[in-house]
Amino acid sequence: MIISFDLDDTLIPSSNSFECEQSNILGKLLGLEPLRKGTKELFKLLKKDGHEIWIYTTSYRSKNKIRLIFGIHGLFPQRIINQTINAKVLKRYNCYSSKNPSLFGIDLHIDDAKGVKMESEKDNSNVLIILPENNNWVIEIINSIAN
Repeated sequence: MIISFDLDDTLIPSSNSFECEQSNILGKLLGLEPLRKGTKELFKLLKKDGHEIWIYTTSYRSKNKIRLIFGIHGLFPQRIINQTINAKVLKRYNCYSSKNPSLFGIDLHIDDAKGVKMESEKDNSNVLIILPENNNWVIEIINSIAN
């Protein structure tokens, strides 16, 4: 299964909305954004179960910067779709949604934006909403995949 994750307020905090993984010295020196606590555990579990992990964001962060943010934690998403790529694909298909995971072949997209969930219903995409304040987010994702 291809599982994609949004960044802002899903895996990367825009404020102090959730606890974060410990940053290593390199991450601190480079000023890299932290990852939500539980991200490392979740990604390793998903990979062990044979899932592909992608990043699908409307952020304009470069793919290299996103790779670095995850790489310093030993995490290596198989594909990164940023807003530059997203906008091109949505335009090609005359899609007016902010995101359309099904256009990329994504089986499950994890996001914090309820609007993405609403759009997914008309686009035939499978989206799970995980809010920043959800402390059981890892379990909720694992249970959703199991069902």
